[in-house]
Amino acid sequence: MKKIISYIVFAFIAITNINAQKYFTKTGEISFYSQTPIENIQAVSNTVTTVYDTESGNIQWAVLIKSFTFEKSLMQEHFNENYMESSKFPKASFKGQITNHTNVNLQKDGTYTVDVEGELTIHGVTNLVSTKAIIVVEKGAINATSSLKVFVADYGIEIPSVVKENIAKEIEININAEYEELSKS
Repeated sequence: MKKIISYIVFAFIAITNINAQKYFTKTGEISFYSQTPIENIQAVSNTVTTVYDTESGNIQWAVLIKSFTFEKSLMQEHFNENYMESSKFPKASFKGQITNHTNVNLQKDGTYTVDVEGELTIHGVTNLVSTKAIIVVEKGAINATSSLKVFVADYGIEIPSVVKENIAKEIEININAEYEELSKS
């Protein structure tokens, strides 16, 4: 009887630990910024879906291109129709890994700098990227932020010569996600 109870307790602990290994959100934020002497362009999406597997360090996110909002509606229209071709390429995504994920102690409040590597897909083009991220653990909650710069040309995005001076060749992308525990319920 003691063996059966021990096995049940062990199985419960194992299942609980499996559930606690994955975190997600559907309300992450991605913004990008283009700075030029003529005009600054900024857009944000608050509908980023992301999953973080704390056991393996795997991390993925996806965002619908049409979910980005701009200060000026004309910028948003040009972004979707002329540059990102969002009907043809409806989403951007990242699939990668936190290479030093074992440095993050989810049982201890703290701020951890980690290295992230993976494949970033924008406009149907996938490139390898690497960057730093900050993971903040506070009272069991996980928040991750990161920033990286990408060259527009690396993703096959063509900028018409008439507006080339208005859009930077390199765009800064910022990511922020407040993760929740993913349960199997």
